[in-house]
Amino acid sequence: MFGGKIKGNTAKKMRVSLQAECQNCFGLCCTALNIVASSDFAMNKAAGTPCLHLQADYSCHIHSSLREKGFKGCTVFDCLGAGQMVSQTTFKGQDWRKHPQIAENMFRVFPIMEQLYEMMAYLAEALSYEVSSSLAEKLHNQFEQLQHLTRQDADTLLAIDIMTYRMPINALLLETSEHIRHHLISKVSDAKTKRKYNYRGVDWVGKNFKGKDLTATDLRGAYLIAANLQNADLRGVDFIGADLRDADLSGANLSTSMFLTQMQINSAKGNHKTILPAHLKRPSHWND
Repeated sequence: MFGGKIKGNTAKKMRVSLQAECQNCFGLCCTALNIVASSDFAMNKAAGTPCLHLQADYSCHIHSSLREKGFKGCTVFDCLGAGQMVSQTTFKGQDWRKHPQIAENMFRVFPIMEQLYEMMAYLAEALSYEVSSSLAEKLHNQFEQLQHLTRQDADTLLAIDIMTYRMPINALLLETSEHIRHHLISKVSDAKTKRKYNYRGVDWVGKNFKGKDLTATDLRGAYLIAANLQNADLRGVDFIGADLRDADLSGANLSTSMFLTQMQINSAKGNHKTILPAHLKRPSHWND
């Protein structure tokens, strides 16, 4: 059934299904989530309270000037399609303003659905790599299990223990990462100049790695806030859970970086010379 990876149109369809359609969502990211005033958000907002800038049609009154007005975090966020799933499938297109009795449950379901979609996105990426048939089958089974969960009713979703899914999926993603990076390391490693490849959870806040070769490095959970990664070689780097806020990726090669998300890219700095994986979009706020 599995030849090592999910090929062609199947893998592409998996990723296409994990894209936000704000026009089919009832402003859930602007309402359901708790926001704390910071450099990313200009105000506090309690979970379940609509943002002051959310309009009657669920569009944003200051959408074109969010960053200038102190709402940089809004331009970073990506629900991957969880919003429209909750709005159109879980609650069958019912608007929480017109049906206030469902509002509380809708707002509670959204962050759960968001986490399910995040895990599905990682699994979809893992399935695009050349791995063993047995690993590919395990990844695919987990993807289908999560996909089935996303179609359940609100009560079922609210009863989910997310950690029971996160832990086995994390193990599979780690196995995928180690397999792919080991293969890459074996091709690029120089026996005379062996370097360390495991920097999981490292604190590199503000560090300068301009022009450095970090190929196949494990940067899972690393703190890379405001790090200088200009012109760095980041191919094959595992970025799962890494904090890239304000990291400078100008001219960096991320073409084959692993588990790099749109939210991470949106939170970083870059330019037209930054090479991104094909499935990620260049943020409109990046300098040319």
